[in-house]
Amino acid sequence: MAIRNIVKDGDPTLRKKSRMVEKIDKRILTLIDDMVDTMYAADGVGLAAPQVGILKKIAVIDIGDGIIELINPKIIEEKGEQIDAEGCLSVPGVTGDVKRPKWVKVRGLDRKGQMIEIEGEDLLARALCHEIDHLEGILFTDKVINK
Repeated sequence: MAIRNIVKDGDPTLRKKSRMVEKIDKRILTLIDDMVDTMYAADGVGLAAPQVGILKKIAVIDIGDGIIELINPKIIEEKGEQIDAEGCLSVPGVTGDVKRPKWVKVRGLDRKGQMIEIEGEDLLARALCHEIDHLEGILFTDKVINK
């Protein structure tokens, strides 16, 4: 496992759509492990593969309840609304208020290729949406309200 460099705003990789993971192999598992190490080393709560320069639909999240690893995640349901400050490891030193769903349900694969569903509320819902946005080339700064 290794700590990877985090891509910063201005790098074109962050604005591209990620590709689906077709096969979970040793390289994908190493990437996930490296992403977890990188997220913890940077004191973050989430990290998407594009943030380490890899255009694959992979995200890792830990809001303090343990690691969530998602491959090919997709939001399948959302409810409510919340507005709160966000920041991003790829946009250091910048925060802004972003409107997100209060609750989401996300479907994806785990590291073993098993279909999983994650329900998240409040901070977890925000983190899931934020990381899935990264997979579509969207940064939180695109959604800041009251600029």
